[in-house]
Amino acid sequence: MHNLVEFLAKFNHWLVFIILEALGFTLLFHYNSYQGSVWFSSANTVTGIFFEWSAKVEQFFGMVKMNETLTRRNIYLEHKAARLEETLRDRTDATEQLYTAQKQLPERFRFIPAKVISNSIHLKDNLMTLNKGETDGVRKDMGVVCGTGIVGIIYQVSTHYSIVLPILNSQSNISCSIEKRGYFGQLRWDGGSSRIAYVEEIPRHARFRLYDRVVTSGYSSIFPPGIMIGKILHVYNSKDGISYSLMVELSTDFSNLRDVCIIDDSMMKERIELMRNAQDLMKPKDNL
Repeated sequence: MHNLVEFLAKFNHWLVFIILEALGFTLLFHYNSYQGSVWFSSANTVTGIFFEWSAKVEQFFGMVKMNETLTRRNIYLEHKAARLEETLRDRTDATEQLYTAQKQLPERFRFIPAKVISNSIHLKDNLMTLNKGETDGVRKDMGVVCGTGIVGIIYQVSTHYSIVLPILNSQSNISCSIEKRGYFGQLRWDGGSSRIAYVEEIPRHARFRLYDRVVTSGYSSIFPPGIMIGKILHVYNSKDGISYSLMVELSTDFSNLRDVCIIDDSMMKERIELMRNAQDLMKPKDNL
């Protein structure tokens, strides 16, 4: 209290000056129409600029949220379209099967939105870090996709973060198929361009065209069928000469990847455990 009194005593002339200035401006703008209009216009201009900045900030964060929503929606619609096409092609009772396909997707799959916080594309074994972890429901071996196609597989998980093994990694090996053709192969990346990968083990009797779409096959326990991978650019003979190797232009632009979704398949854990149990049973046992 003593310090406050000393401060006021020391700067009392400045305080009196500020009070008188404020009183003078108030009387000037209040009782003079011209000065009042100038003040009103200036205040409106400053307020307008402030609100404009505020609106831009709100719009920016709104676009981030909208982008996440659109990413999830794109993935959902692409998968749904693939399921409906498959139903129309393979089932005779189309009406009942279409209804079943529409109902199963939302119940079985849940998409966990995530942000890419670290990424590399020029190494032989690239890795990607996401801002979601165990507390968000992320588990090892979950699939990762974006609005334009497949991204990779969850490799490691911590409490709040996860590491993705993307397509752009020499250890990546994903089952895929040529859309509407029914031929299956393995997607691999051999380094080089981040937009080019290769599909191996396509049989020699396969019939397809350049620019046909390559999608996930659904044969693994990680990705549902029909998620976009890319388009066929070129066809090569394999090294053994008994199959084709396809050059594929990837639909995912890894150099500009920000928003992704992690696929939470409610049946994935059961399928993986069943497969591991079957592999354990097939292992040779030591004679007792």
